[in-house]
Order: sequence, then C-alpha cells, then structure tokens
Amino acid sequence: MVKLYGFPLSTCTRLVALVCKEKNIPYELIQVNLAKGEHKQPAFTANQPFGQVPYIDDEGFILYESRAIARYLIKKYPNQGTPLIPSDPKAEALFEQAASIEAFNFTAIVGPIVAEKVFNPRRGLQTNEARVSELLASLQPKLDAYDLILSKQKYLAGDSVTLADLAHLPYGTLFYAVGFAEVFDSRPNLTRWWKEISSRPAWLAVKDSA
Repeated sequence: MVKLYGFPLSTCTRLVALVCKEKNIPYELIQVNLAKGEHKQPAFTANQPFGQVPYIDDEGFILYESRAIARYLIKKYPNQGTPLIPSDPKAEALFEQAASIEAFNFTAIVGPIVAEKVFNPRRGLQTNEARVSELLASLQPKLDAYDLILSKQKYLAGDSVTLADLAHLPYGTLFYAVGFAEVFDSRPNLTRWWKEISSRPAWLAVKDSA
C-alpha cells in the first residue's frame, strides 16, 4: 500500500489523495505534524530534503513533489480508475499544455492569494490586501482565457477530464470559499467546468481532509 506522508489539510497532500481516490489506489496517510515542525526533522528530510509535504513511500520507492507523485501513480495504474493522462501523443501534448496553464496561469496567482487570505491569518500574520488586489487584477485576464477555452471544449485538455483539471481543486476551492466566488461565477463556461470538477466524488472524499 502507498504510504502518504503529509498533513490532512495540505493542498498538495490532498492533490495526491485525490489522485489515489480517482485511480482507486489504496493509501495510508501518515500524518506529519507541521505545527511541531516534524517536516523539518532529520527523519523527514532524509526522504524530502526540502522539508515540505507530501512524499510517498511506495514499497520502498520514495518520491516527493505532488505533481510528480500524481503523474507516477496515474502511469503506474493506467488501467484502473479514471485515466487522467492520455496515452495518445497528441492528446498527451494537449494535457501537458493544460497542465502548464494550471501551474503558471492559475496556481502561480491563486496560490499567493490563498496564502495571504487563508494561511497568513492562521499564522497570526496580517493579510497584505494591496498584494491581493494586484494578484486579482493579474488573474482576471487569465480567467477570461479559461472561459474562452472552455467555451469550445468540456475540459482544459479536451473533452475528457485530466490531472490538469483536478490540479486546480485544492487551491481553487480555498480561493472560491474565501470570498472570490464571483470571480468564477461571472464567467459561464468557467463556472460550468468548476461546478463539474468540484463535485466529483473523489474530490468530495478528500476536500476537507486527506
């Protein structure tokens, strides 16, 4: 069984858990206490030298970085659960294109907003509202492009759901819930896509805890 070393509320830990649910891969969550700094202890950094969650132990194979873990699990179990990464070269290229869109046109902006609005207050830090406003302004044209893409196809890489779609969920859900629902809801195609991916049973199973 895959051992997932992470924190139940961590966005990256929940992405890996989401892929496991979509692929019907049993996993055991080994909780890492971030508040106590367990992720910075030698026992943890021996397997994850950057001291970040998560990493997996798959029968002795150690892997970290959530996107790498997700791809590994999807490719290891191609014939069970949801495919998530196409095998056809052109379809896979479109998937990789969509994955880049997620990383650089969504999470690179939404992640810092979530950090300011959600994570900083949890740490007793003030939200930098000026930075949030600046990030939101840069996000708007990106989401206009999303709405255009999704007016022509069901998902970001075509008409089948892929990891590129699901990778939006951990940060996107926090962003949506913290007061920015209108940013999605004002764009009909984006809204349709978001409602579909965010209501998937696999996500609902890990949405609140990996």
